[in-house]
Amino acid sequence: MTTRTAAIGAAVALFGGVASAQAPGAPAPAFTINDTAGRPVALADHKGKYVVLEWTNPECPFVQKHYVSKNMQTLQKEWSERNVVWLSINSTNANHPEFKTGAEMANWMRTQGSAQRATLIDATSATGRAYAAKTTPQMVVIDPAGTVIYNGAIDDKRSTNPADVKGASNYVRVALNEALAGKPVSIASTSPYGCSVKY
Repeated sequence: MTTRTAAIGAAVALFGGVASAQAPGAPAPAFTINDTAGRPVALADHKGKYVVLEWTNPECPFVQKHYVSKNMQTLQKEWSERNVVWLSINSTNANHPEFKTGAEMANWMRTQGSAQRATLIDATSATGRAYAAKTTPQMVVIDPAGTVIYNGAIDDKRSTNPADVKGASNYVRVALNEALAGKPVSIASTSPYGCSVKY
């Protein structure tokens, strides 16, 4: 086992616990966060729609996996076309070395060809803490009534290898397909994996 592999394994083990503060069935905490252009975006703005929250950090190799492979952008485009609101949230605290300004995040997302509704700069980490976000990426799906219906990992391939996206079971896609079909979400909670949110 290489040192890098061991370090990644430790990160997965350490930050892979289920986020318990906002379990499926709980009301999604309200928030208002500025987007990369400094405009306020509130969860309440999207009441009556399905909303996906994606915790992100460009410095994280697990996040890079899903952008290099175009997996995240594909999901963003797929669900935006079905009137699902996709919001990417960077909860890296402003005092942390990995903090990115709105301009820096906008530029990074632009170079990735992302297609979310907005990228939000949670500079105080308040929203990340309200959702008990543990990792980047971590995914939360909220239904039109404002209830969390999925919280956890993006998929079941807990690695940084972009090739592992192929053949992975994507929990977010499954949850949205079931919910939009009027079915209960069969897997509503999983252990998120990735880098720690930099609080």
